[in-house]
Amino acid sequence: MSPKVRTVWRCQQCGASAPKWLGRCPECGEFGTYVEEMERSERNGPSVSRLSASRPVPLSEATAEDALRIPTGTPEFDRVLGGGLVPGSLVLLGGEPGIGKSTLLLQVSDGVARNGTSVLYVCGEESTSQVGMRARRLGIKGDGLELMPEVDVEAVEHAVRERRPGLLVIDSIQTAYDPALDAAPGSVSQVRACAARFMRIAKETGLPTVVVGHVTKDGTIAGPRVLEHMVDSVLYFEGDRDHAFRIVRAVKNRFGSVSEIGVFEMGEGGLAGVSDPSGVFLGQRQEALTGSVVMPAMEGSRPLLVELQALVTPSFTPVPRRVTTGVESARLLQVLAVLERRAGLSFGSLDVYVSIAGGVRVAEPAVDLPLALALASTLRDKAIGLEVAAFGEVGLTGRIRPVSHTASRIREASRQGLTRVLSSLPPGTPVVEGASHTAVASVEEALERLGLAVASGKDR
Repeated sequence: MSPKVRTVWRCQQCGASAPKWLGRCPECGEFGTYVEEMERSERNGPSVSRLSASRPVPLSEATAEDALRIPTGTPEFDRVLGGGLVPGSLVLLGGEPGIGKSTLLLQVSDGVARNGTSVLYVCGEESTSQVGMRARRLGIKGDGLELMPEVDVEAVEHAVRERRPGLLVIDSIQTAYDPALDAAPGSVSQVRACAARFMRIAKETGLPTVVVGHVTKDGTIAGPRVLEHMVDSVLYFEGDRDHAFRIVRAVKNRFGSVSEIGVFEMGEGGLAGVSDPSGVFLGQRQEALTGSVVMPAMEGSRPLLVELQALVTPSFTPVPRRVTTGVESARLLQVLAVLERRAGLSFGSLDVYVSIAGGVRVAEPAVDLPLALALASTLRDKAIGLEVAAFGEVGLTGRIRPVSHTASRIREASRQGLTRVLSSLPPGTPVVEGASHTAVASVEEALERLGLAVASGKDR
């Protein structure tokens, strides 16, 4: 008996379904996201499931050997993956339009092909001539790299089983189309079905697969949230298109460290890995300026020195502005409140602007202390020395709490020539050669150490 076809309305944000159109999704709360789709029901009668060839294995017999990884020829990308591509893995790479996802994957595909592994690059969004033009611009010859301008997953699966490539790249999952479904490409049903099919292909053939995913306006990968749960690794390609630096960040990785990053610089020849990002980000600091302080941030297991800048100006509006770039606005408001109440610095009638140079984003609590020092420096019009770095979490009482990886942060600051580091030192922290650590217990003490404190306790 042929399957029955029925009409359902499905939310394109969360995947919830309803028998009729709804203006607001009751599951995710989004408006105008319900789209009509055709759904085929299963055949009537009891179904006989196919016996699986898998058998239960005792845990004591399960091997714990590391999987053989495939190097991509791009050390920064391998770092994020945990050492390279794992056979049979499905990797999801998301990022804003124009950030360089296709450029990065084309370079990665070329690196894999140059190592003797064949690559099948499915370019559903572009024609072969467009990809060829990009390859010539990047200086890629393409030996061992095949292009396939296809969106039909059945055709892709047939090509995979026929050609047996060593790497499969899908650009992108939103353009993939499963003819078994009546929904349009990019819909929740199509994205979920195509991702499941690529996962099955990867696991059955042991083929490492990299899938490109679009992102929404809030920065998350478009499509159902189950897409991120299905894949083995989720990578975000971040950065400002107005800056040359890009960051690939791992937020999920079944075969390596989570929250690891790779730093790239966009140039005329494509994306180039940056082996010493701290030196690059601090390369323009030639003199001490007000409102500037260096922070040793931690990105995964890598310490990264960034320059935090602050500026305060008289406000000409009834409500002073608080503008942040690379720092959470809520953290800025909290630090301003602590400086007002605990250090006697007044920002009530001033516009405040905070930015991290180079387009880097820092969300960890260790940014509190350098943020407070930068704000005090620009307000008091006193520069902080080039040899100073700071990090630490500031509580509402004004006390500075220690953060993780203290020794690694101090060691990286010392390697870059910063000999004075201010932070709260947790017990048992090893001594770092060449660095002078200044332990501070409160914001007031940190300001006094740098000559930024208000003598009277109030800024008159």
